[in-house]
Amino acid sequence: MHLKTVAKYIRRSPYQAISAALIMTLTFFTISMFAILTILSIRLINYFETRPQLTVFFKDTAKQEEIKGLEEQLKATLKVATISFVSKEEALKIYKEQNKKDPILLDLVTADILPSSIEVQAIKAEYLSDLASIVKGSDIVEEVIFQKDIVDTLIAWTNAFRKIGIVVISVLAIVSLFIILTIIGIKITLRREEIEIMRLIGASNWFIRAPFLLEGMMYGFFGALIGWTVSVGILLYSTPALESFLKGVAVLPISPIMLFELFALELFLACFFGAFASYLAVLRYLK
Repeated sequence: MHLKTVAKYIRRSPYQAISAALIMTLTFFTISMFAILTILSIRLINYFETRPQLTVFFKDTAKQEEIKGLEEQLKATLKVATISFVSKEEALKIYKEQNKKDPILLDLVTADILPSSIEVQAIKAEYLSDLASIVKGSDIVEEVIFQKDIVDTLIAWTNAFRKIGIVVISVLAIVSLFIILTIIGIKITLRREEIEIMRLIGASNWFIRAPFLLEGMMYGFFGALIGWTVSVGILLYSTPALESFLKGVAVLPISPIMLFELFALELFLACFFGAFASYLAVLRYLK
């Protein structure tokens, strides 16, 4: 009964219904994208945090004996789990494997151009600073890539990203609230005579209010459904490219169970939000 009434209300003013559904879709599309990107960023941070490592690149003038001496110096600290030496030739093999689909890049690089290096795995992440100080003080070291720097940068970007996300989602939620409140308010005003007749024949407040609350829930339902579907479609489409870009870093794919849990949560929030906005309109316009 109430669903038929809601369908009748929507057919009478389709453009208002489309406007409400679109703003809800935009809101929950944004929520879905920020949720997915947050999941990926957390996985990326966890990946680097669980791999306490320094990558030390040597100057071309560095001799094998000097490199061995630096390795022994690091091992003597008892803070090193493993040390792996990567020669120029091995670095070239790695480079070729990573760029095998781009022949132009392969032709531009030879073993002489690439530096030799060592990958130092620390026993604990807090030991990285001490080990980095040792290698940075060596004359044969060209550059040190410090995993902690990567983690700190990722955390800073993630925190900034979350703050931006909260602001954007809050603005969209407020806009959605006012649009649904206004649309439902207009519909109540246009049907004031019809509502008065229903009251005269004994209709309860719930019977009168229910269609408007269900209409708000319907806007939320379709907004969450479309927003989530589009965001997951973008994720699935971009997954191959992201996996290629993040080769060796296991952040993808996101399990279908997690995505459907996100959908269920969004669906609940969307229906509640739509009903809440409609309820505010009912309180304001339906005395």
